[in-house]
Amino acid sequence: MGRILCSITEDTVGWHDPLCGFSNNTQVEQKYGKASYQQVRNEWHQNARDGFLVELGKYGMGARDLHATVNFFSKVTVDRAGDLRYSANNSLPGSYVELRAEMNVLVLLNTCQHPLAPGSDYAPRPVELSISRVSPPRTNDPCRMHCSENTRGFMLTELFFL
Repeated sequence: MGRILCSITEDTVGWHDPLCGFSNNTQVEQKYGKASYQQVRNEWHQNARDGFLVELGKYGMGARDLHATVNFFSKVTVDRAGDLRYSANNSLPGSYVELRAEMNVLVLLNTCQHPLAPGSDYAPRPVELSISRVSPPRTNDPCRMHCSENTRGFMLTELFFL
């Protein structure tokens, strides 16, 4: 619909992966082995897809509502042959991304490892989350003014709420 859902207002990382999606049960079992909650309690091997579906279910939604994701803090490049290359250590401890919701949105977060992350140790990293109220974007907001598509998107978003 050409509307703006969220804006990135601060970012200490500078590169995030919108291409690779999220892990599923088969990928996690193949890479890390099978470890269920019943076997190992909180050390079980979760996959992002099932985690997202559990959270969506709390809002009466399901698989049809699951769409493209952004893997914040992860960097993936595409080489000349079209192969995806995961860049380890793209973000340092203390790195952060600040999102501003421009519409009413449901944001689901997951700390499962990136599908292309190397290694065979299942070790999701901790994430800190904080939420605060902020003022709506001004007419000269950098996110709004970055390019003409953004400006148009902000205008369409504002029209939606009239």
